[in-house]
Amino acid sequence: MNRSIAFLELKYGNIYGGYPNFYAISEIALLVFETGTNKIFLESWMNGAHVDIVNVYSKTNELGHTVGRAKEVINMKTKRRKPYDEEFKLDEEQLKEEFKKLRPSKLPIKNFLIKNFRKYKFRDVIVFDGRRDVFLCERSGANFMRYNVVDIQKDLNKETDYLFSLNKLAVVCNFEMDQSYLRSNNLEYWLHPIAARQIVPKSAAYDAARLMMIHNEYMFHHSDFLIKAQLVLNRIQTTK
Repeated sequence: MNRSIAFLELKYGNIYGGYPNFYAISEIALLVFETGTNKIFLESWMNGAHVDIVNVYSKTNELGHTVGRAKEVINMKTKRRKPYDEEFKLDEEQLKEEFKKLRPSKLPIKNFLIKNFRKYKFRDVIVFDGRRDVFLCERSGANFMRYNVVDIQKDLNKETDYLFSLNKLAVVCNFEMDQSYLRSNNLEYWLHPIAARQIVPKSAAYDAARLMMIHNEYMFHHSDFLIKAQLVLNRIQTTK
C-alpha cells in the first residue's frame, strides 16, 4: 500500500512599515511524497498582491551555521527588492490601504489548501518550526483537525537536545538537487519536470524539498543521520 506524507512550507513577512507581528503569506509549497513508489508531487502558490513585505533571512557558512541575519524588502507582485530601512513607517491610512490590497489573497490561500488537501490522500503533515505556518494557514480558513501535524524540529530537539536549523540539517543530510533528481547521503528521488521547475533556491518549494529529504534520512536512516548530525556539530564547535 502506498502511504503519502505531506510537507508544508511557507514564506511570509510583515508589511514594510507596518506592525511587526502581523504576517502576510507570500508563498506556500505543499510537497507530497508517496512512500511506496517514491513519487513526488509538488503544489505551490505565490501571492500576487502589490504589497511590500520584509524578508528576514539567515547568512550561513558552509556548515549551515548562522553567522548573521539580514532584512530586505520585496514586493510580492513585482518581486523587486530594495534595502530595508528600520526608520520607515506607514501612517494609519497607508496601512489600511496595504491591508485592503492583501484582503483578496485570503480566499485563494484557503482554496489552494483545501483543494490540495482533498486531491492528495495523506494523514501526516510535516512542518519545520511550523507553529506560525499552521496558524497563518488556519487564519486564511484551512482546517488541520483531520491531520497529524508533526514538527520535525521539535522531535529532533527532544532527541539531540539541540535546536537544529533547516540550513544545518541540509548540510547534515548532504542535500543536493540537479534538474532531475533530489539527492542526500542515502537517498535519491527522480523529479518530474513540473516539480523540478518549482524548486528554486530561497523558495518555499526549495525548503519543502529540503524538509522532505531531511525527514526521510531521519526516518529511514536514523542512526546514520544522528552520527552525521553530531559530526557537523563537532565541526561547528572547532571552527568557533
